[in-house]
Amino acid sequence: MPARTRLALPVQPPIAPMLAKRVDAIPEGDGWLFEPKRDGFRAIVFFDGDGIVIQSRDSKPFNRYFPELEEGLPRALKRPIVVDGEIVIAGAEGLDFGALQ
Repeated sequence: MPARTRLALPVQPPIAPMLAKRVDAIPEGDGWLFEPKRDGFRAIVFFDGDGIVIQSRDSKPFNRYFPELEEGLPRALKRPIVVDGEIVIAGAEGLDFGALQ
């Protein structure tokens, strides 16, 4: 599925992602959610039900680097959506950043 520059979504790529900030201590109290740092590539996926754009955290296109995602994500997503996440490869020993490169 080829990438398009204009998708039928209310949010158009590229957009600047929110970036994590290093802190000295985890905040205390209710209302906080945490997730582990994954060793992969940060990506924002834009899918309008037809076209797909995979964007790096630096707002550069990732489609050409991950053609298998460009092909497989539309089957998994099934409906228009914008997803911010991490591209990782999970192996028998855990996440494999070397294989991802």
